[in-house]
Amino acid sequence: MPKPFTATGKKNLIGANLIALRKKYHLSQRVLAHELQLAGYDIDKNVITRIETQQRYVTDIEIKALCDLFNVSFEDLIK
Repeated sequence: MPKPFTATGKKNLIGANLIALRKKYHLSQRVLAHELQLAGYDIDKNVITRIETQQRYVTDIEIKALCDLFNVSFEDLIK
């Protein structure tokens, strides 16, 4: 069964919001990946890049990690 994607062909809803959150907290993709790794998540810079460019699906674990790190709700992350 094929994986779902948005009407525009994007694979996630959080890409633009993730960019905005990173910029708000003055984090590079590399630093964000490092912070997530320190928190115990296996997320590297390439994963961040592919999420932000909406070329990658995001798991529930990754969404939780990002919500926890930025202290935002799921609803705020997918707006």
